[in-house]
Amino acid sequence: MSFTLAIVGRPNVGKSTLFNRLVGKRLALVDDQPGVTRDLREGDARLGDLRFTVIDTAGLEEATDESLEGRMRRLTERAVEMADACLFLIDARDGILPADQIFAEILRKKNAHVILGANKAEGRAAEAGIIESYSLGLGDPIPLSAEHGEGMGDLLSVLTPIADAHAAQAAEDAPETNVSIDDDTEEGAPRTPTSAKPLQVAVVGRPNAGKSTLINMLIGEDRLLTGPEAGITRDAISLRFDWADGNGPGVPTRIFDTAGMRKKAKVQQKLEKLSVSDGLRAVKFAEVVVVLLDAAIPFEQQDLRIADLAEREGRAVVIAVNKWDLEPEKQAKLKGLREAFERLLPQLRGAPLVTISSKTGKGLDRLQQAVMKAHAVWNRRVSTARLNDWLADMVTAHPPPAPGGKRIKLRYMTQAKTRPPGFVVMCSHPDKLNASYSRYLVNGLREDFDMPGTPIRLYMRSQSDQNPFKNRKKPGQSRLRKHLGKVRKDPRDKTES
Repeated sequence: MSFTLAIVGRPNVGKSTLFNRLVGKRLALVDDQPGVTRDLREGDARLGDLRFTVIDTAGLEEATDESLEGRMRRLTERAVEMADACLFLIDARDGILPADQIFAEILRKKNAHVILGANKAEGRAAEAGIIESYSLGLGDPIPLSAEHGEGMGDLLSVLTPIADAHAAQAAEDAPETNVSIDDDTEEGAPRTPTSAKPLQVAVVGRPNAGKSTLINMLIGEDRLLTGPEAGITRDAISLRFDWADGNGPGVPTRIFDTAGMRKKAKVQQKLEKLSVSDGLRAVKFAEVVVVLLDAAIPFEQQDLRIADLAEREGRAVVIAVNKWDLEPEKQAKLKGLREAFERLLPQLRGAPLVTISSKTGKGLDRLQQAVMKAHAVWNRRVSTARLNDWLADMVTAHPPPAPGGKRIKLRYMTQAKTRPPGFVVMCSHPDKLNASYSRYLVNGLREDFDMPGTPIRLYMRSQSDQNPFKNRKKPGQSRLRKHLGKVRKDPRDKTES
């Protein structure tokens, strides 16, 4: 990546639409109502032969107090200071408003490279607004249509000199987006996180559980918008940092902050549905999912659904109980939490459960250790020889059932993949083996091979289906029958010479 471009402007001027066009994906939520974007979102942009990092920001508001709009404005101003160039978008059809004049003056002071873009410039209705934009004193405006892709060539010609000035910046410095997990890598080779492919961690939970506050504490800066209001986060924002526990070098990590997920029946607005769907996509991209609970109201029905979703997606799961600093009876509460965890989430038996305070930072070292352990277990590989010795002991201790008098034989077992661990058992009559016996084997795998909490996939296959000689005649059998037919003395005589 050669440089960083921040897109700023009043609410609803088309910043997120232009962001999506530059990155070539619908990463940012887009809606007709103003104020959809609240956090900063980074993406890898492509315009002609140019590659750069683009930042989508919240709409600039005139508020400067501690309200939500005021905190959004401060976050946007910080992005302007961090960026190498700034694209100031106006609505050409609305013309120049007093707020545009104020923000243009702010941008001149905070960034050396300010580019003026007149969006929604298609048609004659925008001509007056384009002419009026010269009064901002930011140079010639670039007529754009983010919706239809008009004016991209003019934007490219303006950005090219800026890209040349920052050609020495390394491409890997720009953040990656939408990194999916490849389950087809070499069997048994645990993936070591690197700067190019960091550890993917998603933080999910109900609204106001403290997800954004936790991530701000982890990265050591107020990068995400926080506050007492529930539902501030709307996009699934990803950030990169080196996650250290104080005992060694940090692990390259990309952490996803997601929107709070409420019960489906309570999600009515279109915007919230888009936010939840964005969070679910982040779970699919993650390797480890941290389910964040509120210590005051833990393990509500929605918490259980979120944890079960992560398990069904095959991701390693860590349960983190937040706001632990506000709990008066910690020992009694912790005992109740562990009992409820074992009872309500048996499919995640043995998964790490840690207590933290995202406000004070207490317990974050334990959270880091739990995440790293869950990731290591998620990558675990067991040799075939050990698996078959273990399978023989398990069958001896508890033989499989014999439905209808047909004995089911478990002949062979191997691990087919990791991330999550997947095992295949070759057996007779796999369709007749009940689910309880499969759970017996899965629980045994967790206990005997130290794989607590991680999803385990167990597949029963018929060995006959894998036999290449099935329904094949033995060598020489046809010729022998043919010879015996020729030497019969009489068709009525069953004896042979």
